[in-house]
Amino acid sequence: MDNRSIIEQYRMVYDHHTHTTYSHGTGSILDNARIAHEKGLKSIAITDHGPGNFFYGMKMELIPKMREDIKAAREIYPDVKIFLGVEANTILKVPYLDVKPIEWDKLDIVLAGYHFAVFGSGMIPNRLGLKSQSLLVQNTDMILNALYYSEESGNHIDILTHPGDKGPFDIDNIARACEDTGTLMEINGKHPHLDIEGIKTAAKYDVKFVISSDAHVPENVGVFEPQLMRALEAGLDPERIVNIAKR
Repeated sequence: MDNRSIIEQYRMVYDHHTHTTYSHGTGSILDNARIAHEKGLKSIAITDHGPGNFFYGMKMELIPKMREDIKAAREIYPDVKIFLGVEANTILKVPYLDVKPIEWDKLDIVLAGYHFAVFGSGMIPNRLGLKSQSLLVQNTDMILNALYYSEESGNHIDILTHPGDKGPFDIDNIARACEDTGTLMEINGKHPHLDIEGIKTAAKYDVKFVISSDAHVPENVGVFEPQLMRALEAGLDPERIVNIAKR
């Protein structure tokens, strides 16, 4: 059976990485919920960019307004559970994320990943495309510290977003840390990482994978087929992807 035939056998159950106008998405929470409803998703998460992004980070003081928007959307689409989260930015110093430990209780889910436009993230050498061993070590340690420090502080990163994107990273060590912490490794719809080689490397460890749309426009909520194709091309058993199921 070819990979396209395999993909046709699956559906996406939930999409826990979507963006709205609260950061730099183009749609509202209601828009994302509408598409999720139309595509038969059981749940979505609104995970706008962390506050440390100096171009389009979400404003934590708007969380009550976001909760109101979620309540209104649930009244229209009661079949879709809507979680409020954040895609936090990894940084080089304690607490290694731009979301403080005291702020986690305001959220249902926390994603974390490396992004440009964040002070204290080693942005410049990565933005310039440098590939040195020292930069690889620095980037990898940043991710590991974020994963382990969050656990030590009594919190948990649910999904590590687009691992390996925007700079050199040691996926082998990152996958080992995700195994230790029970963090899902994302196969992202907007970015090429995890790429095929990254999936192969991560699959050597006892980690679970999640497919995300990383939708910045509502119409992309629930898109999973290209990511599943990438996983299949890497030889990953679809049963290791937690948010897809047989039709």
